[in-house]
Amino acid sequence: MNARMILGGVAAIALMAGAAHAETLRFGYAQNATPTVEAMQKFAELVSAKTNGDVTVQFFPDGQLGGEREMVEMVQGGALDMTKVSGGLLESFAPIYGTFTLPYLFDDQVHFYKAMDNAEIMGPVYASTSDKKFVGLTYFNSGARNFYTVKAPIEKVEDLKGLKIRVLQSPTAIRTVELLGATPVAMGQAEVYTSLQQGVLDGAENNEFALTIARHAEVAKHYSYDGHTRIPDILLIGTATLDRLTDEQRAAVQEAAKEATEFHKGVWDISVEDARKQSADQFAVQFHQPDIAPFRAAVAPIYDEQSPEAKALVTAIQGAK
Repeated sequence: MNARMILGGVAAIALMAGAAHAETLRFGYAQNATPTVEAMQKFAELVSAKTNGDVTVQFFPDGQLGGEREMVEMVQGGALDMTKVSGGLLESFAPIYGTFTLPYLFDDQVHFYKAMDNAEIMGPVYASTSDKKFVGLTYFNSGARNFYTVKAPIEKVEDLKGLKIRVLQSPTAIRTVELLGATPVAMGQAEVYTSLQQGVLDGAENNEFALTIARHAEVAKHYSYDGHTRIPDILLIGTATLDRLTDEQRAAVQEAAKEATEFHKGVWDISVEDARKQSADQFAVQFHQPDIAPFRAAVAPIYDEQSPEAKALVTAIQGAK
C-alpha cells in the first residue's frame, strides 16, 4: 500500500469520525417578540461557531409544531431537541417553577437579573425536570406582566372585580387573579385575540409585545402597569440530546446559551419601548400607572400558601436584590 492510499484511508476515517459527532438540534418555539427571536438565532450562531460547525440548530418557529406545552412534550418524547417556553407553563412539570409566577416576587428588572444570573439559585431549578427528560439551560427576560383590557382601564384593584381575564395555564397565575377579584380563564395564547374580540374575555395579562406581535392592541385599548409578575422564559433541552453530545459539544451549547442571554439583555429594553410607542401611535392604546400597593396587599396571602421548597426559593430570590 503506497503513502497516498494510507493518507486517503486516514482522511476517510477522520471524516467518518467527524460525521459521527455532527449533530443537528431541532428547536421549536411559539410566536415570540423580536428580541427573543434574535437571541435564539444568536444562540444558534454561537453553537455553530463554538463547535466549528459540528453542531447546528434547525428552527421550527412561530408555533409550527403546536403550542408551548405540545413542544415540551415533543422534547420529552425526543421529537424535538430544544424549545423555549414560559416558566409559568413549567409549573405543571415541576412545581418549583410556580415560584416564578408569584406576584411581586421581583422588585424590578435589576433584581430579576441578579437572581436569575445566580447559579446557586437557578441550578437546582433548571435540574428539577431532569426526571421528566429535559432540563433548563438558561433564561430570557419576558418583561413585567400587566393587565390590559377592552373597555376600561385597571386603575385600582376594584376595577378587576367580575372581569374575565386570560391567564397562563398555571395554578399560581390562576390563584393570583382570583385574589385580585377577577375570574381567571386559562387558555393558550393563540386563542386570546378572538376571545377578546368576541367578548369571551374582558382582558388579559402579558408584556407589551402582546399588543404588537399578537396584535391585541387592535381590540384591547387600555394597558395598566400593575407589574404583578416577571416570569422568565426558559430555554430547554432534552436530557437524551445532552447525552448524545460529546463533552466539548455539551460545553459549547451551555456556553452559547449563557451568551445568548447576555445578548438578549442588550436588545430587550429598546424593543419594549418600540412596542409601547407602536401601540400608542398606531393603535391608540392608552397606558395607565395605577398605585400598586393595594395590588401587593391583595395578593400577599398567596405566599402563605406555598410549599417549604417554594418558600426557600423565595427567600433566596429576595436575598439576591
